[in-house]
Amino acid sequence: MNIYETCPTLENEKFLLRLAVKEDCDDLLRVYSDKNALPFFNSDNCDGDNFYYATKERMAEALDFWNLSYENGWFARLAIVDKSVSHVIGTIELCLRVSEDEFNNMAILRVDVRSDYEKEDVLFDVIVLITPHISEMLGCNGIITKAPIYAVERIKAIQKAGFTKSEHLLIGKTGYAYDGYWTIK
Repeated sequence: MNIYETCPTLENEKFLLRLAVKEDCDDLLRVYSDKNALPFFNSDNCDGDNFYYATKERMAEALDFWNLSYENGWFARLAIVDKSVSHVIGTIELCLRVSEDEFNNMAILRVDVRSDYEKEDVLFDVIVLITPHISEMLGCNGIITKAPIYAVERIKAIQKAGFTKSEHLLIGKTGYAYDGYWTIK
């Protein structure tokens, strides 16, 4: 199943993952205007975008770009729906990395959630819902995700899900080296 041909809908008891759509704008504004969540967003190699969107107009522009990116096969941005409240509480971004570094042909998994959802149990439930399907969706050799040293809840969740800290740096488009990556094969 190629994610760019058919974006799957995945769910467990707590969460539903599906392609982000324009109707998610209000819920996503709560995520991307949350200054306490901002430090956990992975904006490495994203051309200076830090994913802080303080207005509905800016959030709508981001959604338009995410949908254009999906249509062009650059990356997929899935909404994370908390089924208990029927609201989008974050997104997952997936893309295939083509590079000259140790992370060539690996999927990049970015998980952005509101700060009140930046908890080990929530992150674990979301990560184990998506990771078994990523290889098939992107045809990759493994998955990388970022967790800075201060992201203690996130680190516990990804370790529990089987990720290990990489000793390698991710080399960006400009040659800048980013650290804090974790991998699973």
